[in-house]
Amino acid sequence: MATPERDSLTGYHTTGHEWDGIKELNTPIPTWWVTVFLGSCLVALLYMWLYPSFATTTGIFKGRLGWTSHGQLAEEMAAGRAAQAEWRRLLTDTPLEQVEANADLRRFAIAGGRAAFNENCAPCHGVGAGGQIGQFPALVDDDWLWGGTLPDIHQTVRYGIRSGHEETRDSMMPAFGEMLTPAEIDAIADYVLALSDSGAEARRAALPGATLFQQNCAACHGLKGEGNREMGAPRLNDAIWLYGGTKEAIRHQIANPRMGVMPAFAGKLDAETLRMLALYVHSLGGGER
Repeated sequence: MATPERDSLTGYHTTGHEWDGIKELNTPIPTWWVTVFLGSCLVALLYMWLYPSFATTTGIFKGRLGWTSHGQLAEEMAAGRAAQAEWRRLLTDTPLEQVEANADLRRFAIAGGRAAFNENCAPCHGVGAGGQIGQFPALVDDDWLWGGTLPDIHQTVRYGIRSGHEETRDSMMPAFGEMLTPAEIDAIADYVLALSDSGAEARRAALPGATLFQQNCAACHGLKGEGNREMGAPRLNDAIWLYGGTKEAIRHQIANPRMGVMPAFAGKLDAETLRMLALYVHSLGGGER
């Protein structure tokens, strides 16, 4: 067998292949590369043996360690709960109104409430709790349908609004489009707009809708449109509107009212998290003492 030709420039033998005067060198793979490659193969085989890795005829090979991402998450959550156990116990044992007197406990509750709010409430009320006009109320102002004290907020969070829970808060506005004429509804809308306009106070009583409002709306919304939290009837004498403050929006709400639904979180969230949520919402700026 002939001895392979050696390339004079590199010192490597050639393979005997040549194209247009270009000769192929028989260049060996570096030893370090072979070592790393074989080591990587061994590590991969070891990983496949220790951890879930490939399908079998009966499912997935679970690995010798029995590790799962679900199990790891459960361990981390258990560790987190163990670290929070004392704070959670203290939060449960402390009346809501007294939590703010303990600065450390309040910080713990607000931090937990913010996380729970972003996960459970922000899809409707917004990340900043600014609400959505025509859909969901803002939680950062001082206008509350059912009250803005800590116990009020806590009850709303627990049982929801029109949620179907036996303890839910419920109210119903009649559809006046089935009881009043379009002209009467138009007159009431004008009067409701005047209620929120401080400049219209002098002429308000003379408006055609004044009597209609007293006859049909004052029982729930109050003689001066101040609202009734016991019934969930909103104020009408301010500039805060859930479904819009234009005359057309008000007419629509009188004729064919929209009434939102808030789910009950009791049973979905634990008692401590419900208290955290109430404290967080209360801290947003509109909470009442």
